[in-house]
Amino acid sequence: MTDFTCSPTLLLPNAPSKLEPFLTTNGSLTALLEEKAGQPIRVERSFEGYLTLSLAQKKQLGIKGAELNRPLLAWVRNADLFGNDNDPWVAAQSIFPLPSLKGNAKRLQQLKGTPIGYVLFKRRQTLPSWRFILQTELGWQRQTRYDWFGRTFLISETFLPALCERL
Repeated sequence: MTDFTCSPTLLLPNAPSKLEPFLTTNGSLTALLEEKAGQPIRVERSFEGYLTLSLAQKKQLGIKGAELNRPLLAWVRNADLFGNDNDPWVAAQSIFPLPSLKGNAKRLQQLKGTPIGYVLFKRRQTLPSWRFILQTELGWQRQTRYDWFGRTFLISETFLPALCERL
């Protein structure tokens, strides 16, 4: 996987133009989804707990050298995000390596049904990130590595057909 900065002309030649703002925003995706829905988004978790990261996930998190060969536990949350209907708009996965869950970042492990955007963009800041955008069988996906107060984590968001149909 290659490091990219978001550039619709370089990364998204085949993406629907109406989806590009969702794929490329450096601000809160939660805010964009809520604006589209006209109401707060609903988060339904399908999994939340500890998992050992794969080699690919460790590379996406920027881990290098001998650390790649060592097991690394993370707190993982898989969730569907719903707008204003019964079909999910986004399938999301948040990966918080245990070494990153210290200080203010420890609350990321206690999100439950709270959209992560409420915490990350509380002060409307743009976070330093690395992003990779690809098309999957389920839909267009963005994978973003965030550095939040010196804590690194990975969020993948797949934009599902229910959202694309409403754009």
